[in-house]
Amino acid sequence: VAKALRGLIPLPEPGLNDPRRKELIELEQQKAAIDTKADSLVRRELWLGLAYLVVQTAGFMRLTFWELSWDVMEPICFYVTSMYFMAGYAFFLRTSKEPSFEGFYQSRFNAKQKKLIESQGFDIRRYNELKEIFYPDSSSQQAFTTTASFDPSE
Repeated sequence: VAKALRGLIPLPEPGLNDPRRKELIELEQQKAAIDTKADSLVRRELWLGLAYLVVQTAGFMRLTFWELSWDVMEPICFYVTSMYFMAGYAFFLRTSKEPSFEGFYQSRFNAKQKKLIESQGFDIRRYNELKEIFYPDSSSQQAFTTTASFDPSE
């Protein structure tokens, strides 16, 4: 309804010399720095997760072929795999996101971004207000309420 009324009633457009535009640019720069930092922190976590899986696989290989046998390692591998499945299921129950690499990345990115926004005292409410003023045609799905997804092209 608001979008339909906005289309019918011409609202005054903010001018190029509007001081709020400068404030929005500064906030966008701060948010871009926060997003970059959050992205690097999450990527570090993902690389550490890969390193953990490589070490675990190498350890299982060592135990299977040199120390023990497949008859001993098979149930151990089954239970470890079952625990990973349960962790994925718990992730889904907690976040309502698909337990995929992308879903995990987005969840961790949003958590890191929120933490950085709070720690740096970024005024998210003001950023949302200014963004709505200067970009009124952005869809409500893309509106930045508490956190936003990282888009390197921004």
